[in-house]
This record gives sequence, C-alpha cells and structure tokens, in this order.
Amino acid sequence: MTEASWTLHPQLDNDTAPLGDLALCRVLSINAADYPWLILVPRRAGVIEIVDLGGDAARLMEEIALASRVLKRVTRCDKLNIVAIGNVVPQLHVHIVARRHDNPLWPKPVWGAAPPPAGDAAAFARLLAAIRDGLGIAAVG
Repeated sequence: MTEASWTLHPQLDNDTAPLGDLALCRVLSINAADYPWLILVPRRAGVIEIVDLGGDAARLMEEIALASRVLKRVTRCDKLNIVAIGNVVPQLHVHIVARRHDNPLWPKPVWGAAPPPAGDAAAFARLLAAIRDGLGIAAVG
C-alpha cells in the first residue's frame, strides 16, 4: 500500500478532471451541470475498502471533512451526499456531491442515474479554482 506504485483507475481518469493532491488523496471533479461533484482517491496502491487503509483511514476521514466543508461553502448547497460505493470502479474513491432542493433528481440519489450533463466550461473552471483555493492545493497535470 504505497504511493510510489499507485495509479489512478482508468475509468476515474477518463471521467474526471484532476484538481490537486491533499496529503493522502488525489482530488478529482466531475463536470456535472446539476451537481458540483468531487471525488477523493487515496494514493495507495491496491486499496479497495476504507479498512484497507489501516492507519491512513483517519486521514481519509479528515480529508473528506475538509473537502466537504469547502464544497458546501463554495456551492452553498442544501445537502452533501458522501459515499464510497466501488461497484463499478474497485479502487477506493469517495464521492462528495453538492445537492440542492432544485436539482433534477432531488430527493433521489444521483448514483446510477444517467450520466450527468456537462456544465459550462468557464463556470466549471471557476468552481475548480474556488475549490483549489479553499483546499489550499495546486493543480496536478
């Protein structure tokens, strides 16, 4: 379970935009017009479940809390949905989705619904910049 041999699952790489790195997690985002959506992926090889992180599990919880606070502040959402499902992508990753009462699927979950339509590129870039600023991270390439 080392960072040196860690790689991002191809599906996550394909579906997301990288924001930057926290101490443990790579922070990603999905360009979803209706749901500001972050994904945290611990940079540890072979990790499938939170319990696989051992002592790093507490760090993951801290980073989930930090990302959640920033996303809630930036989006002024009504509710956050936080989940680590992993049925399609086995690599441990945690979704944090900002929800508003006027979201198209409210109050249903966004998981498993049709792929979200992409939002305006400029608005998405502004959102990512605000989240990076709030997290205190630099962009990764």
